[in-house]
Amino acid sequence: MTSHSVDSGAAWRERLIEDDAGIARVLADTRRMAVLGIKTADSGQPAYYVAEYAQRAGLEIVPVPVYYPDVTSILGKSVYRTVASIPGDVDMVNVFRRPKDIDAHVEDILAKRPRTVWFQLGIRNDAAAERFARAGIQVIQDRCLLVELGRAGR
Repeated sequence: MTSHSVDSGAAWRERLIEDDAGIARVLADTRRMAVLGIKTADSGQPAYYVAEYAQRAGLEIVPVPVYYPDVTSILGKSVYRTVASIPGDVDMVNVFRRPKDIDAHVEDILAKRPRTVWFQLGIRNDAAAERFARAGIQVIQDRCLLVELGRAGR
């Protein structure tokens, strides 16, 4: 057993959020979001412009790029190299990593204890999602944060 509490019953499944009401509730409760795998503005990729949209929608963005070792700031915010090294609480970790690359980040994310982990559209890793849910963290998979913020009127 790891140092993280583990839910061995079936209650963890309730933390796998798939319905619109659950997503709306998560978004309403989210103020500060780490973006794991964020890209730079010149990339023109969703891993930048989704975070930019979320920032304009009022979320505090904490960039955690996987690449760009020389970059110190994205979206005007200081860059952190791990989720666990971010000072203060994080409501959500928005993940822009291929499903096979998520496993390398699970312990780092668990160490931070965010309320929610959000895997972007096209990203599913059921084993990682189960680990997060069993640790008491809500999980949303395969949904676009930009689309869902828009639907929530943000």
